[in-house]
Amino acid sequence: MLGFLFRRLTARHSGGTALFAAATAEARRPHWFRDGHVPDTIDGRFAVLATIVALILVRLEREGDSGNALSVALTERFIAVMESEHRELGLGDPTLGKTVRKLVGALGKRTELWRNAVAGASDWDDATACSLYKGQEPKGVQHAGDALKGFWSSLERSDAKALAEGRFE
Repeated sequence: MLGFLFRRLTARHSGGTALFAAATAEARRPHWFRDGHVPDTIDGRFAVLATIVALILVRLEREGDSGNALSVALTERFIAVMESEHRELGLGDPTLGKTVRKLVGALGKRTELWRNAVAGASDWDDATACSLYKGQEPKGVQHAGDALKGFWSSLERSDAKALAEGRFE
């Protein structure tokens, strides 16, 4: 009701919501932590989520204008969730902006890293180690690299409409 009465004062629905929800679901799959040996910590969970989102952003670059719009919506949703989650962790206004900028920067670095790996300009396993394990090579790096290749393949098979709806083929 309030949306009808105060349309300009209520938040608009983000086009990246479904896609971000799907990325989050993928990042929460237990195999990343059990078989891939990504640390099951806040930092480890962020690394998986940021890696998944980065691969989606690289895929969306191939869609032209429609991909750009969805990429912006996904990034805005990522920022909103990071801000909300860190507020829940007790971060206040003086440090929240700096922390969120750092997290967005980490997403940007991962996006560039995966852009190069997908193009064949860098090694996939090196990108996996850097993106998920901060450059260390735990015993799960092979599993994680294979899982990321499978995820990338599903992104490549997905059209823009499916991605916008949060579906990976």
